[in-house]
Amino acid sequence: MRVLGINAIFHDPAAALVVDGRVVAAAEEERFSRRKHGKRPVPFSAWELPELSAAWCLASADVDVDSLDAVAYSFDPGLCGDAADLGLADPWDWLRVDYARRAPQFLAAALPGLDPDRVRFVPHHVAHAASAGLAAPPAGDDTAVLVLDGRGESASHLAGVYRDGRLTPLRSQQLPHSLGLLYEDLTRHLGFLHSSDEYKVMALASYGTPKHLDALRELVRATDDGGFRVEPVDWASMAKAVATGTEPGEAHADLAASVQRRLEEVVLDLARWLYDASGGTGTLAMAGGVALNCVANARIAAEGPYRDVWVQPAAGDAGT
Repeated sequence: MRVLGINAIFHDPAAALVVDGRVVAAAEEERFSRRKHGKRPVPFSAWELPELSAAWCLASADVDVDSLDAVAYSFDPGLCGDAADLGLADPWDWLRVDYARRAPQFLAAALPGLDPDRVRFVPHHVAHAASAGLAAPPAGDDTAVLVLDGRGESASHLAGVYRDGRLTPLRSQQLPHSLGLLYEDLTRHLGFLHSSDEYKVMALASYGTPKHLDALRELVRATDDGGFRVEPVDWASMAKAVATGTEPGEAHADLAASVQRRLEEVVLDLARWLYDASGGTGTLAMAGGVALNCVANARIAAEGPYRDVWVQPAAGDAGT
């Protein structure tokens, strides 16, 4: 079985080739185009495909396009809803969904010889979960899997368990509630580039004091059923937006520290819920952009109930 995996919908376009269940090649488009993150995370760029990385994966494994059994595209437009109904302020989201629907034809044009009927849409968070849960050691054990990111088709989170190589979803959180979008909004407010510079916010947090933690605990909280709520945050009431060309100050570091601390607390709550709901598995595998927050991951490893915590090395969208 030869499957070419494609990530293209939001950002970090990438390709991976799996032959008989083994990853034989994987690469991000930015390594060939020299364009950081491959493209900007806007609806207008959803048509851009990882053409160079896909071609490299096939060539490096000496696999012809017409010998592929399937091409897996890590987004399922059939699961999408109207952005307004999802509580998202994105008037062009329909364009992203439309481009996703046309992905089989786009891919056939980009990879001459590909039959568009071989393209399969894979739910975004299922792809994230597979990238972590199927690869986490030790092989053969039951593995809890926690996916957290900005958004997928209509959700921002998936909690489940892999048993005998099959995923059982236990909980997902519907939009607009999203820990990833919360962190992206903060990234913008602090004058950084969202879906790119979130690591700078995590670093900035280490210079601040979580002075706004009490307020954020009211606005961002886990629920008893394994989900969470993220209410709108008035960032400006806590610290003025960082103007272009200026440096963040102490107040901005305090805000970053507050959000970072609250993120850690909520993710810990979600991990503990999943441990109980999955029957106390020894291993937690993580994926999604939020799983790139190494400070939060360290707290899960130190304070959570799991024997082992394994984070997919390409936990962001490229790893799907």
